[in-house]
Amino acid sequence: MNIVIIKYNAGNIESVSNALLRLGVSAQITGDHEKIKAADKVIFPGVGEASTTMAYLRKEGLDVLIPQLKQPVLGICLGLQLMCTHSEEGDTPCLGIFEEKVRRFVPDPGMEFVTKVPHMGWNTITKLKSAIFDPSLENQYVYFVHSYYATVGEHTAALGDYINPFSAALHRDNFYATQFHPEKSGTVGSKILENFLRI
Repeated sequence: MNIVIIKYNAGNIESVSNALLRLGVSAQITGDHEKIKAADKVIFPGVGEASTTMAYLRKEGLDVLIPQLKQPVLGICLGLQLMCTHSEEGDTPCLGIFEEKVRRFVPDPGMEFVTKVPHMGWNTITKLKSAIFDPSLENQYVYFVHSYYATVGEHTAALGDYINPFSAALHRDNFYATQFHPEKSGTVGSKILENFLRI
């Protein structure tokens, strides 16, 4: 199986590659358009800031390429956010694959010390409805690190709840995305990556 991890100016790419290696799968890390188009599966991970990352994607033509991909694509963390229509982070127009918008967590007044931003740590996912999940993963814990979240909408494939409900995962056609980090989510995350590789 030919797996490509899109290389761009965002962190966390190596940890995704290492998680795949633990599953016995070697992925190619590349920004080459032809290699990305030829892949059986594409992973679009990332940790970083939305506006500078979108500027890089536009510079490299990846903003046009990614939405046109026909094979299964998995966005992770920033990858999920950039696949939405717009992010409040830097008032950034994004790729528009998912119609949901990305907003910043705002704690209730007086609750800032209880509900800190960024949301960092283990939380459950519920209302799962995508091929990357199976029933055994309902209410399981996965690892999040984020200050911004995708709103709940038509393409929500899993719910998270921190300060307010948000899309822990999104799915539309051949595009899948998780706000949490499957590569840092132990056996649950490994199962999600396995499910994606089986699609």
